[in-house]
Amino acid sequence: MMKFADETFFKTIRDFLTLYLPKQKCYSANTVNSYRIALNLFVDYLTGERGLPLHKLSFKHMSNQTVSEFLDWLQESRRCGSATRNQRLMALRSFTKYAAKTDSSKLFLQIDIKNVETQKAPVKIVDFLSEDALKALLAQPDRNKPIGVRDSFFMSLMYDTAARCQEMLDLRLKDFEFDNREPFVYLTGKGNKMRTVPLMDKTVEHFRFYVDMFHPLDTRQNGDLLFFTTIHGRKNQMSPDTVASFMKKYGEAARLVCQRVPEKVHPHQIRHTRAIHLYRGGIPMALLSEYLGHVSMTTTKVYAYADTEMKRAAIRKADPNNNAVEEPAIWEGNDDLIKKLYGLK
Repeated sequence: MMKFADETFFKTIRDFLTLYLPKQKCYSANTVNSYRIALNLFVDYLTGERGLPLHKLSFKHMSNQTVSEFLDWLQESRRCGSATRNQRLMALRSFTKYAAKTDSSKLFLQIDIKNVETQKAPVKIVDFLSEDALKALLAQPDRNKPIGVRDSFFMSLMYDTAARCQEMLDLRLKDFEFDNREPFVYLTGKGNKMRTVPLMDKTVEHFRFYVDMFHPLDTRQNGDLLFFTTIHGRKNQMSPDTVASFMKKYGEAARLVCQRVPEKVHPHQIRHTRAIHLYRGGIPMALLSEYLGHVSMTTTKVYAYADTEMKRAAIRKADPNNNAVEEPAIWEGNDDLIKKLYGLK
């Protein structure tokens, strides 16, 4: 019978993935899977690149130097970017922190891995649609056909709520609240964190029209998925691939009538577009962060950076001498929208 050199190493990994993350931290299945991938890659590196037998792996093989070399291997051999490298490092740091909690003799390990430096990642300009490009895109579905009604409502709701694609696909009829003075929807984001997002009047109209068509009153159940596909007579949750497919199709059609539509249109662009439009409208950064369901405001600041870079490029193109005139804020006078976003109206 094969004997492990350090059974606690694998037991700690198991408990970390099956108990600590999902039960104690209440992380979503997708988040837990991300940690699992990171640990699997680290084990693959030790066995494949360093030639260590699996049953001989132990905590002693985790060190500042080994983890640093593992991260370099990710970039050099697997062509991972800085963001992915840092994500894998965060997973290993979290694991060693858990190991130290369960066994104080592992505190040195936690400190050693914590000292592995993150890599500064280049700031990526978010990909969003201009107002005329968005208008052209939303005009493409044929609302005389049921599939066009569905696709049109999906994109409109996604823009109104700035929801992630998976948040949209997880929506059920019960997530919409119309009894209050102002209608809103519950969105369940990363880490199963729930937030409420107000709905604009036009979106509510689209919702009622869509639901009457796809969820007839005589068969309607509160737990029904809002968006679905029917296969062999059975309703199934719509897949991200389905959304990506119709967005690509409408994007290509929209580009024929508006050259400002990007060559590649994808679902997350609508979320970015809503965020940029709100930021340009003057919405406070703290509120925008809450609206988007970001854990940290640092994540939200990418929209401020993107908008600044776009303005700088436009100014340089229009005025080589950089004699820029500061644009007046356009948020003033839009009190109704401010109150609505804060849930005051």
